[in-house]
Parts: sequence; structure tokens; C-alpha cells
Amino acid sequence: MNSQKLLIKLFFILLGHVSFGQELNDGPYVFIASDGLIQKSIVEGEVVSEALNITAYDTIYTPEKSVFLDVEKIVVLSDIHGQYDLAIEILKNNKIIDQELNWNFGKGHFVIVGDIFDRGPKVNEMLWLIYKLEQQAKEKGGRVHFLLGNHEYMVLHKDLRYLHERYLKVGALLNLEYDELYGNKTILGRWLRSKHTILRINNNVFVHGGISQDFLSKISFDIEVINETMRTSIDISKSELKSTEFYTNYYGKTGPIWYRGYFNDKLEDAIIDDVLLKTKSEHIVVGHCSFDEVISVYHGKIFGVDSSIKEGKYGEVLFIENDTYYRGIKDGTRKEFE
Repeated sequence: MNSQKLLIKLFFILLGHVSFGQELNDGPYVFIASDGLIQKSIVEGEVVSEALNITAYDTIYTPEKSVFLDVEKIVVLSDIHGQYDLAIEILKNNKIIDQELNWNFGKGHFVIVGDIFDRGPKVNEMLWLIYKLEQQAKEKGGRVHFLLGNHEYMVLHKDLRYLHERYLKVGALLNLEYDELYGNKTILGRWLRSKHTILRINNNVFVHGGISQDFLSKISFDIEVINETMRTSIDISKSELKSTEFYTNYYGKTGPIWYRGYFNDKLEDAIIDDVLLKTKSEHIVVGHCSFDEVISVYHGKIFGVDSSIKEGKYGEVLFIENDTYYRGIKDGTRKEFE
């Protein structure tokens, strides 16, 4: 077992002991220094620091390609919002991970359509799990794709309105603002900065909010270019982004991370068909808008996979196998769309 895998295993032992009282446990947060790494965790309300060799983790994360073809099976989850325990239950029951939280989906692709951050109490635990599964999936010929949603971009741009109160205590103990825990000088921060906003697998486009006709009227739909543009924007201040039309186009209500029009605007079928034509897809899969279950609208052309996991009580996944779409129920059973 290499040092990185060993450290992740040890981290998960710590992450399994989370407390919300005065004896707070949280972490790890791994910071990149000039001569090594510094791991900081909170154990029973006290900050514990440890120096790690610079080789303990990758410190450079190169974005993967944005388009994958000939993928036989896909599973999609969205808007976890710190509800780690519920997400684990859903993933175990649907056999995406095993009982030891290891990859169990073979050569399949697992897509998280944004919003791991905010609201719930176990964001960091979920990030480390996805980080681990990403490595394990590659070893098995599969993939994990974590797309950034509006709440990822909010936190990275210092908009901390929706933090769980637990993270206010974490920030105070570490003497850092919450966004600094995922800054460009941290392991998870650099990893996050390598992530996409839009992904295409087979004939499906995945994006947190959606692709609007208005967005396509202003921005040429080149997935690689859009993803790189969004990644670059992370470390540009919001005030600077707002100084041009960029912020309205990419971060506005018709941009890919905030758009809700598929469900709120009663769009004509011709508009959906035009968007699909311009995005060279047959289906678009989104999160962001919450429902009681995974839904299909516009005759199976649009899928909404935000099944209100953020409430901490129930949630589903979307399975795509052989161009057939199923709801993956919390208990692991599957249901076809009516």
C-alpha cells in the first residue's frame, strides 16, 4: 500500500468519529508548504498538526477530458450538501461502493452533478470519499466525475452564507476562513480546481443547473473551453468577474450552474430540441432543482437528479445502462420511468 492510500485509510478512521458537541472532531485539511505538507485535524476540540513528506499526496491535478464515449453503465447523484451518511447508504444499497466504502461499480462511470458543499455537517468527509473513489475507479477501468455546482463556486468565491454551523467552529479553531481550507495551497483545493462544470458521456450532457438557450446565444458550446474558462474564474475575485459580462453569462441565472428553466419556465419542446442540437446531445442530466425523487421531463430528454438528499432523509440515483434510464431507489431497487 503506497503512502497516499495509507494516509487516506488513516484519515477515514478519524473521519468516522465526528462529534457536534464541545469535543469537535474534523479534518483532515492538508496544506502545501514550500518544503512539505502540513496536515491539520481537530481531535476532541484541539488542533493537531503533522508534517508530511511532499510526496505523500499529488500536488498537481490535471483536468481529465470532458467527453467520454462507449461507456456501458453510468450512475448519477446530485446535491449531497454534506449529508454524508445518507449518501453512503444510497451508494451502498445501489452497489456503487461496498460495505468498506470502496469502489464497487467496475468499469462504470459515477457522476456527481455538483453541490457537495454547504448546508450539511459532513462536507469534508464526502470530499475525501470521492477523492479516494476517483483513484479506485481508475484502477478498475471506471471513472468518478465530480462536477462543480453553484455551491462549490460560492464557497471558493468566499460566499459562506450556507455553511453548517459546525464549520464556523472549525474555521475558528484553525484560525482560517472556511474558503481558505480549500484554497490553492491545499490538496483538496487544488483537486477541486481541476474539476469540470460540464461533461458529456455518450449522448448525455451533465451539468449542475442546465444549458439554456440564452447561454448558447452568447457562448459557443465548446465543452473543453467552457470548463477551462470556469476553472480559471475560481481564483479571480467576484468583483473583477462582475466588471464584465462574464459574470452574467457564466454565473447568472441562465448560466450553467444556476439555470432552473427546465423545470420553472414551461419551455416549448422546440426550445429543448434546439438546446440538444447545439450541445450535440440527446439528453441533459441536471441537479440544482429539488424534487422528491429523480424525475424525467420533456419526453425523457431532461433528467433532474436532485432528489432532496440535503434534507437528510431520502435520496435516489439515476442509472443509465444500454441507453435505458432507471431510478435507483434508496433501498437499492430500480424503477423505470413511467
